[in-house]
Amino acid sequence: MYTHSVRIDKRKCVGCTSCIKTCPTEAIRVQQGKARILPDRCVDCGRCIVYCHHHAVVSVTTPLEALGEFKYNICIPSASFYAQFRTLTSPGELFPSLYALGFDAIYEEAKAAEIIAEATRRYLKTSDAVFPMISTNCPVIPRLVTALYPNLIDNLSPFLPTNEVAARIAKREFSAAVGVPVEQIGAYYISPCAAETTHVRNPLGIKKSELDGVFASRDVYARVISLMGKVERKQSAAMFPSGAFGIGAAVVGGFSAAVGTEHYLAVDGIYAIIQCLEEIENERLRDLQLFEAQACSGGCVGGPLNFENQFVAKNRNRRIAYSQPRVDLETDEHIAKYIGSPLIRFEQPFKPHDILKLSDDVVEAARMTDRLEAIARTLPGLDCGSCGSPTCRTLAEDIVKGGAVEMDCIFKMRDKVRQMAQEMVDLAGANKRG
Repeated sequence: MYTHSVRIDKRKCVGCTSCIKTCPTEAIRVQQGKARILPDRCVDCGRCIVYCHHHAVVSVTTPLEALGEFKYNICIPSASFYAQFRTLTSPGELFPSLYALGFDAIYEEAKAAEIIAEATRRYLKTSDAVFPMISTNCPVIPRLVTALYPNLIDNLSPFLPTNEVAARIAKREFSAAVGVPVEQIGAYYISPCAAETTHVRNPLGIKKSELDGVFASRDVYARVISLMGKVERKQSAAMFPSGAFGIGAAVVGGFSAAVGTEHYLAVDGIYAIIQCLEEIENERLRDLQLFEAQACSGGCVGGPLNFENQFVAKNRNRRIAYSQPRVDLETDEHIAKYIGSPLIRFEQPFKPHDILKLSDDVVEAARMTDRLEAIARTLPGLDCGSCGSPTCRTLAEDIVKGGAVEMDCIFKMRDKVRQMAQEMVDLAGANKRG
């Protein structure tokens, strides 16, 4: 079963190759005039969604009609969702409209971010910590590390993504407060990015996600903006209100600020993250305690499923965060309740997923590698993408795996046509003389 959330709409795809040049894991090919995603390579970072000018790359999310599947529904708004609204000064202004959509309770992802920030601060002081610890709040990062940097798996944070933590805590708190079974409660995340849907369908480090659906931020925005100011404020509070630290975590560097360590590096953008991971793997960033990585530019405020411009959203997020009280993460009772709980930790170890492996058989892999290198030497090395593969080397890999042929290269095809044309000329001349 295809578990990725990023899909290609074949009706809109024109085979322009923009997507293959921007994919960090070289997971897209253009064949027979249409783009195709290689599921084993894709990490759902969403760059192809942003860079496709024809809107042919889409993210599959949960329709809002899914709210009827459970008796009770909990909304988990991402901290970046608040920044989509131009006049918003406090998260509480949104909540009446969210309740009007059919939610029975709201648990902010920002509150879970505060829990994970404090848990991280304490964990960094223990002997179990492997430095630099790589944050796992962005679901793209564990997939990227297990695919390209398996040597850094031990550096991954032991703590679950904040939205997963929010879902687990919210269900149990609501169940205890209302007296209903957890099985009757659905938890839905308002997401800025595509990777969250993949986390729900095919999570890493846990058997099953407790998130029951993922709504695109822009879809919920369209519904909420039409309700704001028109619904009664019967319910206007979250289960456990967040503060400045949690809301600020939607912008890159905000989570590190909440943790409070001086020895951190906060990086946004998938290519910048890859560059830093290579530096970490080569032991060139030894003084770091925490590596905060967010695949979307600017952090979650730059997610492709958001409505607002990322730079505008970044400023709004900062303004909203500054207007909220600063929760003392060390003494907050709700945070203290879950700091040592297994609910906030991964349940299973991460396993390497080597996307560069040619074959499971060592001898066969060596043979294929030799052939790949030989083919690559005959290619022009221009990485033009006209063949449908992102680079000449990936074309050589595709040829070795049986997914392409050498004549897919337009330069090789040109040379072949010239050769055949010359042979025709020579043949015609020979016949004329004869």
